[in-house]
Amino acid sequence: MYKSKINYQRASFLTSAPDINALPADSGIEVAFAGRSNAGKSSALNTLTRQNSLARTSKTPGRTQLINTFSLDNQRRLIDLPGYGFAKVPLAIKEKWQKSLAEYLMKRDSLKGLVVLMDIRHPLKDLDQDLVHWAVQSELPVLILLTKADKLGPGARKKTLLEVREASLAFMGDVTVHTFSSLNKQGLTELEQVLDLWFAAPDEAAGTE
Repeated sequence: MYKSKINYQRASFLTSAPDINALPADSGIEVAFAGRSNAGKSSALNTLTRQNSLARTSKTPGRTQLINTFSLDNQRRLIDLPGYGFAKVPLAIKEKWQKSLAEYLMKRDSLKGLVVLMDIRHPLKDLDQDLVHWAVQSELPVLILLTKADKLGPGARKKTLLEVREASLAFMGDVTVHTFSSLNKQGLTELEQVLDLWFAAPDEAAGTE
């Protein structure tokens, strides 16, 4: 297991890139967050880092089309990928972004895990499934985070969680599913535990010096 817990409060903005060619050097460890434009991705990142405005939330889904990079230390980074599924963006831009997204997932050596955020009331849309398939094909571990869990009662929340966990078996990869709420911090501990494991250096993960 990993040796130490990551302090996510130390996250700081590093850079915004229009495409993967403008990202920081492909070294160290990156964990990326991706999801539909209304899935609550920015809110989840702000909750994780205990910062109200680290990742900017927008009332206009799909407005930000940059890859935002946040530094945790000199070897670890959080990557905020642009939201997808937005309706008001021209098709050519959507296609360009999907191509860049696939390229990032398949070619970025420092990427060690992908968090795919889905509104718990509307999970596993086609683009969500495409994203998980891309990650599995690249042998990346995936955490499906069912956001806005506070919008459902306990029974419905548990039912949806179990249904998505069962459906995720079809991806035939390392796919974990948890519920999450930025409002009441539900699932924050589970999110941190997964990220800590992904961010652990190989020697830490193996429990050796």
